[in-house]
Amino acid sequence: MVGKLLVRGMLAGIAAGLLTFGFARLVGEPQVDQAISFEEKADAAKGEAPEPELVSRGTQAGLGLLTGVVTYGAAFGGLFSLVFAFAYGRVGALSARALSAWLALGAFIALVIVPNIKYPANPPSVGNPETIGVRTGLFFLMIAISLAAMVFSLKVRRRAALKLGAWNGSIVAGVVFVVIIAAVQLSMPAINEVPAAFPAVLLWKFRVAAIGMQVIMWTTIGLLFGAMVERSKLLAPATRGAAKSAYR
Repeated sequence: MVGKLLVRGMLAGIAAGLLTFGFARLVGEPQVDQAISFEEKADAAKGEAPEPELVSRGTQAGLGLLTGVVTYGAAFGGLFSLVFAFAYGRVGALSARALSAWLALGAFIALVIVPNIKYPANPPSVGNPETIGVRTGLFFLMIAISLAAMVFSLKVRRRAALKLGAWNGSIVAGVVFVVIIAAVQLSMPAINEVPAAFPAVLLWKFRVAAIGMQVIMWTTIGLLFGAMVERSKLLAPATRGAAKSAYR
């Protein structure tokens, strides 16, 4: 049963990747082109020769981008389906569509919103190449902490709901999550390597496009996967013991 869910998760991820590619081509790539143009002009003003292209810009914005987002979508769609299989029947009597939508929202918050608040995406010409390793490490550390904080908050919700009710338990868990993330982000080092001359509007548009890609990715995975599973009738109605059937 898990294998069938995995296939559907990957298919949903591939569909999400294709939609994300279309958005990136229309909205994201023009911002990248402008950022590259800014970098080339800045290098020319310094008398520096442009770096040779290892991969043409056309390939980067076409086949390379398509391969990247579709692979990303398939991978996360597959992982999403495994989390769904584990959670189904263990988080209350939610339908497949409802659980899928809530899981996608949680993934979007933990994997996208939280790390990007502290370390937002930057276009070409922004950032020191010598610090890329440190910046990447901090970004993934923030993701790991965000996931751990969300799991902990869900456990807090479960216990709080027994005493305070489901609604109040959810509020308590939300507050716990926000407090943990706020404390961690305040303690982690800040990185600001945006050149003073870099256009603020371009930086804003690029970051909005980057978030928009993730919105499309996770919305499509959450809604499409839930619909596919529900229509296939692979799972019995969600109960406390329903999750076990997913592994048979």
